[in-house]
Amino acid sequence: MRLDGPLPSIYAIGDVHGCYREVLEAEARIRVDLRSAGNEALVVYLGDYVDRGPAAASVLDHLTREHHDGLTRVTLCGNHDDIFLQFIRDPVAWGYWLGPNFGGEATLASYGISLDDVRWRELDTEALSAWLRRIIPARHIMFLAGLPVLLTVGNYVFVHAGLRPGIPLEAQEDEDLLWIREPFLIAGSEPPQIVVHGHTPCSNPEFARGRIGIDTGCFATGRLTVLKIDAAGARLL
Repeated sequence: MRLDGPLPSIYAIGDVHGCYREVLEAEARIRVDLRSAGNEALVVYLGDYVDRGPAAASVLDHLTREHHDGLTRVTLCGNHDDIFLQFIRDPVAWGYWLGPNFGGEATLASYGISLDDVRWRELDTEALSAWLRRIIPARHIMFLAGLPVLLTVGNYVFVHAGLRPGIPLEAQEDEDLLWIREPFLIAGSEPPQIVVHGHTPCSNPEFARGRIGIDTGCFATGRLTVLKIDAAGARLL
């Protein structure tokens, strides 16, 4: 996905992970900033809307609603969003999403589904998938299925995890865009390209060679980072 033309005011938001209250607070800060700037904005979410935090269903409700607040939202796909979608489609094959490494139990709980609700049912993929689809709103599933993995605006590349070093942008694979850490975190990106990403939690946003990492572990820290980018450059809001 590419946007051409003059660089607009862009606000990139790091990994959400079910932190609905923090999403509302971040967007409120953006609207206040816009009142002083006097223009509209592009808000780019870097993915991972679900898992670990308490309110994934509310986050997806918010992102799938129509808004009239001057914010144009672009929502990119994160690895957790992709796995949640795969679990809905095939809950038996993707059952490991419910393990402690992913935090899928918190996402199901936000829809009123417990692990026991899933476990007592027979391991019939079609029946379990149909049951999940009766509970999880269709617009949430359509949203997950339609998420782009990459956005470029001018010299800025917005992606969930990062890029594979040495590979042209058009040849990057979704697996890397959603999951990569090393060697991207060390190598960064070649100038003048700057990659804005989440995925790898850091105690403070990282301004490194050719990349800016803004996943500050909101579900654990309560800090949902917003990065503002305009003609003057990139800085924290």
